[in-house]
Amino acid sequence: MSTNIGRRTLLRGAVGLAAAGGVAGLLDLGRAASTDRTNTSGRLRIGYLPITDAAPLLVAHHAGLFAPGVVDDVRPVLFRSWASLAEAFVTRQVDVVHLLMPMALQLRYSLGSAVRVLGWNHTNGSALTVAPHITELGQLAGRQVAIPFWWSIHNITVQQMLRAHGLRPVIRQSASQSAGTVELVVMSPSDMIPALANGSIAAFTVADPFNAAADLRGIGRIHRFLGDVWREHACCALLVHEDLIDRNPTVVQQVSDSLVTAQLRIGTDRRAAAEALTAGYLPQPLPAVTRALTYPEPPGTIRHPQWHPQRIGYQPFPFPSFTEALALAMHDTVVDGDTRFLSRLDPATVHADLVDDRFVRTSLVRVDGTAAFGLPADLTRIEEVDPS
Repeated sequence: MSTNIGRRTLLRGAVGLAAAGGVAGLLDLGRAASTDRTNTSGRLRIGYLPITDAAPLLVAHHAGLFAPGVVDDVRPVLFRSWASLAEAFVTRQVDVVHLLMPMALQLRYSLGSAVRVLGWNHTNGSALTVAPHITELGQLAGRQVAIPFWWSIHNITVQQMLRAHGLRPVIRQSASQSAGTVELVVMSPSDMIPALANGSIAAFTVADPFNAAADLRGIGRIHRFLGDVWREHACCALLVHEDLIDRNPTVVQQVSDSLVTAQLRIGTDRRAAAEALTAGYLPQPLPAVTRALTYPEPPGTIRHPQWHPQRIGYQPFPFPSFTEALALAMHDTVVDGDTRFLSRLDPATVHADLVDDRFVRTSLVRVDGTAAFGLPADLTRIEEVDPS
C-alpha cells in the first residue's frame, strides 16, 4: 500500500479529520509542522494523546525501558485530538503511536496508509459519563452525546447501547425526544468536561482519566464502563509503519519488548504508574489518574462484575476474534464520512493483513507473559458483548 498520503488526502478521506479534532487541534499541529514537518533524527519519535490509554508508551519512556538509540531522547509528542495525532503519524512526524483500533482500519483500508498494528496498548479504560441528573439512558433522547472520534470503540459501543435501549443515534441533525433520537457529536477529550458542565452535552464517552475527573469534580456521573458492554475490548493499539517492519525488524522487536515490559510494570504497581504519568506526561491531576488506574469501588451500573469492567487492562496480545468482531460492528455504526471501504473488507481475513503479532508473541515468550498477563495458553478467546 502507498504511504504517500498528504494532508489534504488524509483530511478528505477521514471526513474531515479536522472536524474530529477541532480547529484548535489542527492549528496546534500546523504550528508544530511548520518547524518540524518530518522526523529526521534517525530515532523513533513517539506520539500520544494525554489519556491513560497511552500509559505503556509513557511509562516505558519514563522508566528508560527503550533500548539505547531506538527512541528519540526528547519527550514523546503530545497531541490534543485523534485527528492531529493521526495526521502526524501518517506524515511521519511521529513513528510509534497508540491509535484507536477502528481508526487503524480506517487508515489502512480507507486512506491506503501502510500502517500495521503490533499489539494492543490496553483493554477497557473507557466509560459513558452522564450529567448528574441522568439516571437512565432513555433520558438521553433529544440530547447530544460527545464521542472522541467517529471510528472509535466509543462510538461503536455507545451506539450499541443506545439501540439496545430503543434509542436511535443520528448525526448532522437535531435530536428529538419524541422520536427517541440522540445526536452524536465529535469532540476533543479535553473539551468534554467543560461541555458537560455547561450543559451543551448530556453525556460523553471517552477514555480515562476524563471520566474519573468528571466524577471526582461532581460534574458527571459514570453511568457504565464500556468494558461492561464489550468484555476486555481493545480501545487503542500500538501502530508503526509497515516499512519500518520491513526495514528494521530488530528495532520493532525492541519496541515491542519495551512495551510489554512497561505493561507488566504498570500491573505490578498502578499507583507508581500514576505518579510516573503525571510527571510531565499527562496534564490531569494525580488523584484523577490514580482513580482511573485503580477504581477501588466500581461506580456506575455494572451488569457483569466478573468482567471487572472498571479496570483498565494492560496486556499486549491482539486477539484475532476481536479484530473480526470489530470489523463486523463497524458495518452497523453511523459515522459522518466514507464507509465504502467496509464493503471491501472480509472480517475473517482483515486481522492477518492489519496486525503483525510476531513481535508481541516473541516478547511474551521472553517474559513468560501468557501467565504473567493471565492470557489463555492458546491465545484465543470468544468475544462477549452485552449492550443491554
